[in-house]
Amino acid sequence: MPEQVSVLIVGAGSRGRNYAEAAERTGHARVVAVAEPRPEAREMFVDTHGVPADGVFEDWRQLLDRPRLADVAVIATQDKDHVEPAVELARRGYHLLLEKPMATTEADCERIVRAAEDADVLLAVCHVLRYTPYSRALKQVIGSGRIGDIVSVEHLEPVGWWHQAHSYVRGNWRREDESSFMLMTKSCHDLDWLAYIIGRPAERVSSFGGLYEFRPERKPEGAADRCLDCAVESTCPYSAPKIYTPYLDRPDKGWPLSIVTMDRTAEGLMTALREGPYGRCVYSCDNDVVDHQVVNIEYTGGVTASFTMTAFAPAAHRKTRIFGTRGSIDGDGETIAVHDFLTGPEVIDPGAYGGATAADGHGGGDQGIVDAFITAVRTGDAGAILTDGRESLDSHRLVWAAEHARRTGTVVTL
Repeated sequence: MPEQVSVLIVGAGSRGRNYAEAAERTGHARVVAVAEPRPEAREMFVDTHGVPADGVFEDWRQLLDRPRLADVAVIATQDKDHVEPAVELARRGYHLLLEKPMATTEADCERIVRAAEDADVLLAVCHVLRYTPYSRALKQVIGSGRIGDIVSVEHLEPVGWWHQAHSYVRGNWRREDESSFMLMTKSCHDLDWLAYIIGRPAERVSSFGGLYEFRPERKPEGAADRCLDCAVESTCPYSAPKIYTPYLDRPDKGWPLSIVTMDRTAEGLMTALREGPYGRCVYSCDNDVVDHQVVNIEYTGGVTASFTMTAFAPAAHRKTRIFGTRGSIDGDGETIAVHDFLTGPEVIDPGAYGGATAADGHGGGDQGIVDAFITAVRTGDAGAILTDGRESLDSHRLVWAAEHARRTGTVVTL
């Protein structure tokens, strides 16, 4: 068993940096190479991780004519750019840790899965919610039989008003033609997590939702196209200065400020808000993804689940209520309140693991999946990974079916 697993990071943005730090935190991995087109981001990554000069690339394609440089390739580019590096690096023997979603079309997802299978390399999609201490404890309670058979589930993702404004109105995932639809880019986590918790295949799905708030028609009277020029900025909850300025005093929090500017000074932030996309009025952007959506799912045996994604809440852990034949569970992402119909209530605390956002490592999920993947590569035991490529492809297909149901107003049978 090798003591150290070598890691290549493709895309040194927020997610790539998080996974690199998590890999080195295991004590069993070292980052030996990075491919990143942005000079400032690339240089910062190299300095942080001590990447040798012969492991630094502007473009992942520069790797294709070289011998394999690492055991693992972490693919953390933008969503629409996943497929080519994943396929080509799998063919060259790299095990793949792939940021979600796998890709933006079903055909491209299938290409990635086939490439990994043909090359006999490990593939794990970063459905990090499966790997939190909270999820593992919840799965153990369900598996123990304490609440009997699951009959129905209510699940809520409170995206957060400022997170919606940052990522899905002003940011990289605001437009379907540049990334994908909201249910895929944000909530494929949740439909995958429901499949993990419920443990049954989905059979039918319906969905409703849309873009309610972040449209020109909702723009307040007197509002400008940029927050720094706006007469009503002080009364707007989506004010960019209000969202980002507090992070100047939080050097422990890279994201989301690291996406706005690499210059963590007041002057650097104001320049970015005046000139860059993150200073735009949320009612004057070119966004088109939904800000609220509900999905209803019927699984085999008549088990049902409802999922709600909303921008209009504090950014927080997911909330879940599970109803079984012998008990029920209320979970808030931190503690698990079990009501056993025979023995009464009990609260289970899986232990501290951090907040819900990317800045906090998704409640321990980022570290959890990296721990599992590095272990699988070191030992050759794929059982450490909770979902393989085919299972991830199935959960992605449910996401596409749900979005088709929303757009057509139909119930889709899988």
